[in-house]
Amino acid sequence: MPATVSRSAPEERLVNLVVALMATEQGLTKDTILSSVAGYREQLEAGASKDALEKMFERDKESLRGLGVPIETIGNRADPDDLREARYRVPTAEYALPEDITFSPAEVALLNIAGGVWGSESLSADARSGLRKIRALGIAVDEPIIGYAPRIRVRDASFAALQRAIEQCRVVTFTYLRPGESRPRERRVQPLALVEYEARWHVYGYDLNVDADRTFLLSRIVGEVTATRKTFPAERREGAGERALDGLRAVAARQRALLEVHPGTEAALRLDRRAERAPQGIYVPYVDLHVFADELASYGPEVRVVEPEDLRAEVIRRLEATVALHGGAA
Repeated sequence: MPATVSRSAPEERLVNLVVALMATEQGLTKDTILSSVAGYREQLEAGASKDALEKMFERDKESLRGLGVPIETIGNRADPDDLREARYRVPTAEYALPEDITFSPAEVALLNIAGGVWGSESLSADARSGLRKIRALGIAVDEPIIGYAPRIRVRDASFAALQRAIEQCRVVTFTYLRPGESRPRERRVQPLALVEYEARWHVYGYDLNVDADRTFLLSRIVGEVTATRKTFPAERREGAGERALDGLRAVAARQRALLEVHPGTEAALRLDRRAERAPQGIYVPYVDLHVFADELASYGPEVRVVEPEDLRAEVIRRLEATVALHGGAA
């Protein structure tokens, strides 16, 4: 039987790569990285092709650069275009703060809390860079200022598994609860792209159950995402993200809610950013009626749905259910 290989999450592999590239002054060659950095090494030992791992490394480099990590390439001085023996490193000087900047203990604690709000998978580039620069001053950044630090996850539980499956071009299965249905159904999907729209994550792919492209809301995936042994051509991923967003924009363009919102409230702050002015209130586009009804109901009396009627009915149903649950009068 083939050996079972433990595959690290893409985020973990990226962290390992950054640590390795920051720990070297002279830089590491691609061969050294693939054979020694956790996340690549296990896959190389498991028989993954060098070509596949090199492509993974190139994608990882672009991902890190997109997050603001400055990866420096040191090539052949005689022939700068010859990258066969190129070495890579992250210059630690990029994270040094100006010498005249100092922080009080309270300021350091607040910066640590601000950076600690985000989990390792969702930490923003600015927060990561700021904390690295503070640590570079030799200042400890783990002084507690309150009894706990909040944690916010901006991705659904299925995100990491789908991201790995997209990277490996693996068909996945998951159970999905469609709006208005009481039981979830199993889906077999070639996942092609993960996209964020209206502050919610979606996976776009080819649904093998219906032989058509489909977009699934991650929050409606029930249970775990399972990657199968079946693969699909990597070329199918090209342009998938833009196709997914075009489809979501088209749905939102067809569906608009007319809302009356109390000014100065949380509802006004959140909804105005994606709204158009109307003679009576605002027009807000939406993709999923049930998800949007959940959001509007959460604002309570801060917002009133004028139209469409089906959205208004769903919001009222949720508010009535909340009242009934707490034993109050409508």
